[in-house]
Amino acid sequence: MFTGLIREIATVKSYQNNILTIQSKHAAKLGDSIAINGVCLTVIKVHSDGFDLELADETRSIIDESKLSGRVHMEPAMQLGDRFEGHIVQGHVDCVGVVRQITRRENGVDYIIKVDPKFITHIIPKGSITIDGVSLTINDVYEDAFRLTIIPHTLKETLIGHYKQGTIVNIETDLFARYIDHILRHRSAKKSMSWNDIDQIQMSY
Repeated sequence: MFTGLIREIATVKSYQNNILTIQSKHAAKLGDSIAINGVCLTVIKVHSDGFDLELADETRSIIDESKLSGRVHMEPAMQLGDRFEGHIVQGHVDCVGVVRQITRRENGVDYIIKVDPKFITHIIPKGSITIDGVSLTINDVYEDAFRLTIIPHTLKETLIGHYKQGTIVNIETDLFARYIDHILRHRSAKKSMSWNDIDQIQMSY
């Protein structure tokens, strides 16, 4: 589980044979979960200046592997007792999006990001979304895109300020929106929600 608050801008040293080697100040341990540009991966080897992570075929089929180069957002998984900030992030990328438009405002920058329309159901105005591992709030939602306003602090502390029109981004939609949509779509239209259904929803959180 992650928060979507980036802890470090790390560097990709290499990516080959499904192994991603990261240069980082973070003292990782074998088996740790670490999100790289929003993708939850497992540490399989530790180096003096970083660590190796392995990508499964399923992960590689969803993300754009061009995001596994250069500088990247890095967030270690939360530990029990950590202060909870940002929003609930699993590190499970749902899809990729493309920056369609960038508009500078007086106190921030608007980004309109295009996605496959089938994912719009899980993208909610004023709800949460994760872009390359960064926890953000959605302003507006359109038929095949959504708008974010990024404040100067976030632009300074993340790589988003370097994005251009056409930049590809990893997207994780809102956890609760996905769960609720799944429950509603798979319930029988004639069946009312039972206490067992409610218990299942609560346990999912």
